[in-house]
Amino acid sequence: MEAIADAGGEISMSDLATASRLPLPTIHRLLRTLVGLGYARQLPSRQYALGPRLIRLGEQAGKQLGTVATPELRWLVGELGESANLAMLDGDGAVYVAQSPSPHSMRMFTEVGRRVTLHDTGVGKALLATMDDEQVRRLVGDDRLPQRTPKSHATVADLLDDLARIREQGYAIDDEEQELGVRCYAVSVPDVPVPVAVSVSGPLARVDLRFGLRAVPRLHEAAARIGRVLARP
Repeated sequence: MEAIADAGGEISMSDLATASRLPLPTIHRLLRTLVGLGYARQLPSRQYALGPRLIRLGEQAGKQLGTVATPELRWLVGELGESANLAMLDGDGAVYVAQSPSPHSMRMFTEVGRRVTLHDTGVGKALLATMDDEQVRRLVGDDRLPQRTPKSHATVADLLDDLARIREQGYAIDDEEQELGVRCYAVSVPDVPVPVAVSVSGPLARVDLRFGLRAVPRLHEAAARIGRVLARP
């Protein structure tokens, strides 16, 4: 199933055998079982894709991930005073799976389950920065990018330049790219089987450079602890 996902969601039996280094009879037997259970499906082109039964598993996994991360998000709010979020990669976007809100009356609120684009959000760029440029292009395309605000990246080239900086500095910033007046700091969670990122966000008046100097080390602390829990067998 991971090989099908890595191929972009569709793959032939022969390519699947090559990717998995398993003999064709074994691939055929495994696919027959997966199709019968609803975890894979055969397309009219005779290629194979992920099946609808995985949706329910993904929803449950997202809920479990949110449960694991919630104590760390609350810790971030206690340390920094701004809303903290956890998001995971979802196809060519990201979906929020947990949040702990800021105690401020003026705060950022993101609904759990909300899906966002990758190129103009802190969590999205933190996730993209864990991939190579070719993977990034496959997810966002090679055309002009939609601009949610005037500060959003308009081209893939600009995005790739930003991702190079993110990899070097170890964190991503959404500087009014998703919403004017809002800034977000985000880092990826290390050593996890599914790409996940944690972030803190708030109004520009409070989330400034000095805030970022405090926030980034704490984000890395929280991400490391979440990663250790998720990596347990």
